Amino acid sequence: MSIRRLPEHLVNRIAAGEVVERPASALKELVENAVDSGATRIAVRLSGGGIQLIEVTDDGCGMTPPEMALALERHATSKLPDDAIDAVTTLGFRGEALPSIASVSRFTVESRPRGADGWSRTIDNGVLTAEGPAALPPGTRVRVEGLFEKVPARRKFLRSTRSEYAACLDVVKRLAMARPEIGFSVEHDGRRVLAVQEGMDRIARVAALTDRDLAANSVGIDFEREGIVLGGVAGLPTFNRGVADHQYLFVNGRPVKDRLLTGAVRGAYAEMLARDRHPVVALFLDVPPDQVDVNVHPAKTEVRFRDPQLARGLIVSGLRRALDGAGHRSVQRPDAAVMGLWTSSSSSSPSPLGEGLGVGPIQTGFGLDETYTPHPNPSPEGEGLRYVRDRPTFFTPPPQARAEPAAEPVPTAISYPLGVARGQVARTYIVAEAEDGLVLVDQHAAHERLVLERMRRAVSSGGVASQALLLPEVVELDEPACDRLEARAGELAEFGLELERFGPRAMLVRATPALLGKGDVVALVTDIADELAAFDQALSLKEKLDHVAATMACHGSVRAGRVLSVAEMNALLREMEVTPHSGQCNHGRPTWVKLAHGDIEKLFGRK
Repeated sequence: MSIRRLPEHLVNRIAAGEVVERPASALKELVENAVDSGATRIAVRLSGGGIQLIEVTDDGCGMTPPEMALALERHATSKLPDDAIDAVTTLGFRGEALPSIASVSRFTVESRPRGADGWSRTIDNGVLTAEGPAALPPGTRVRVEGLFEKVPARRKFLRSTRSEYAACLDVVKRLAMARPEIGFSVEHDGRRVLAVQEGMDRIARVAALTDRDLAANSVGIDFEREGIVLGGVAGLPTFNRGVADHQYLFVNGRPVKDRLLTGAVRGAYAEMLARDRHPVVALFLDVPPDQVDVNVHPAKTEVRFRDPQLARGLIVSGLRRALDGAGHRSVQRPDAAVMGLWTSSSSSSPSPLGEGLGVGPIQTGFGLDETYTPHPNPSPEGEGLRYVRDRPTFFTPPPQARAEPAAEPVPTAISYPLGVARGQVARTYIVAEAEDGLVLVDQHAAHERLVLERMRRAVSSGGVASQALLLPEVVELDEPACDRLEARAGELAEFGLELERFGPRAMLVRATPALLGKGDVVALVTDIADELAAFDQALSLKEKLDHVAATMACHGSVRAGRVLSVAEMNALLREMEVTPHSGQCNHGRPTWVKLAHGDIEKLFGRK
């Protein structure tokens, strides 16, 4: 077979395979061009998730007719005035995007510089079909219609309209975060779904595009080392999510997805978050151009640092310094009535258990006075300042261990593999005596597994019983998350969670699984939406439902820090003995460990 030079239209289609993977890829290139043009307002219109239509309008510098013709040729760009590619400061520089997109769609570009007339060019899948004068304000408007319509081999690999729309919206959000001085708007099928004004400060812009509560539950970052500047917003450790999709990383204003930077974020929060929780951060790294290579990926979503360890160390140090400055701040907000009890008790005389800390007795509602102080060392799962479910008090009194007289005769340890409960340590671990040793049980991890297995049995036998809410609760989420929940509403109902759409960006919760009891409905629905976002495409239906069940079980389990009676502890142990897989929690951690008599004797030098 002889070697031949490929024709121009085929070269463009090959290039489109590298640059234009889906509508979101084309949208990213067009919005980046608008940003590089000096625009102050960028408007995006989408139809059919971007498959039918992508339109980007800006008020940038515009192009003359000769420049427009040149822009549609491969490797033609205004962003490299010389050969110094290492010093590039714009988002785009390859000069491949426009001809690549035009080769696989009906592509129309209209542009008008200030003080000149407008011009238009239309290209249908690589063939120029029309050009002439155009009426438009100063700036540029680009329309992409019927993406991959004549390339069925590529079209069939596109996902659903909702998935493609979610990806397009994510692209615009990331670019809008990087440029708070530019106003952005997005319309989808004629409905406005995003709008941010130009000139916002960075924290306000990030909060507007992610979660409105982030501004009040985050710390600002401003850190510099060896010419590299780190800025941005870091959510408090208690303001976390179930997946890592809410981490936004930027290098020189360019959104990137870099393993080095993601690992640095994980390392900075390592001692403050459980392994299955992820922080919400938006980090902006400003690096001298000669210290970073942005030309390592066709879509420019990856970068390579000259000194990777310097970049990683800067992120870890900057995040930890900012979080250390937050001190004891927590996203959890106590109820006003509880704070009233706390205040009144603080003014009372110190109780014997209070040890002079100014914490007096608090009425529990059961005719008993009990004294509690905040847990000084919250557990890794962020449960240091929670409430006992049936009484409005803070907890963990010193000492953090206790043994309780039993109302009934204590059963013998011989009868049970996991023994019988003798007490509780740190209000987290059950101490049990077995025939052959001492058993320590993590009450939260164990109960989490038990609730999961109960839900699985209930689903297999016809469905989980639900508990209707007296007042349905509205949970506000972004539109793609609501779309995912709405699409899975029937399957979630099998688990006892009844949801319905309540406008574009909210879900109405009418019932929750009865197995979970009272819980945080907003946190439950938010975590399930995150799970569906992370696993919706990759897993089978059974695997998706297992993830949902595990998330629900985590929310419905006994929390670390809750006081359990001896009877409750023994009931938990007995259920563990007859439940499959009770030796590990839903995240793979052990639920109990045993210290044999021989091991104890070795500790004391008896053996």
